[in-house]
Amino acid sequence: QQRVVESGGGLVQAGGSLTLSCKTNGIIASVFWSSDLGWYRQAPGKQRDLVAEITSSGIVNYAESVKGRFTMSRDNAKRTTTLQMNSLQPEDTAVYYCAVRGNTDYWGRGTQVTVSS
Repeated sequence: QQRVVESGGGLVQAGGSLTLSCKTNGIIASVFWSSDLGWYRQAPGKQRDLVAEITSSGIVNYAESVKGRFTMSRDNAKRTTTLQMNSLQPEDTAVYYCAVRGNTDYWGRGTQVTVSS
């Protein structure tokens, strides 16, 4: 059973928007509530980098490259997290991963985002 599942990736033109969603039905609520959540991305030939993270208390941090364009949120009742991505650029092209980071880290398999110029 995959505990973390991302969705919402796809192909979009530069300047467009996508919304990524992450469901964590395989993680019990108390673990989810006490965990930090993160969105990461990995472009071909590059390392996996943090895009945005939200702590268990709701504090959000963004990579400099996405500040003002991406918005991350969490819904503790639904055990989900969302990444709203606006003004997408070709350099945003990557596989995007969701992570639930607590005493144990859980990762999804990723969703592809491709931005054409």
